[in-house]
Amino acid sequence: MSFWRVLLAIFFPPLSILDKGCGSVLIVLLLTICGWVPGVIAALVILNNPEK
Repeated sequence: MSFWRVLLAIFFPPLSILDKGCGSVLIVLLLTICGWVPGVIAALVILNNPEK
C-alpha cells in the first residue's frame, strides 16, 4: 500500500481501488455516496488486503 494510494483513498476512494475489480469499486462507490467515511474505510481495508 503506497503513500499515494492512501491519499487517493482518503480524497476519492473509488479511484484508489480501480485495479481491484468491478465489484470492489461498486461497493466503495455506494459506500462513498452514503457517506464519505464508510467509503474511505472500505477503500483502506481493500487496499490493505494482501490477497490481491
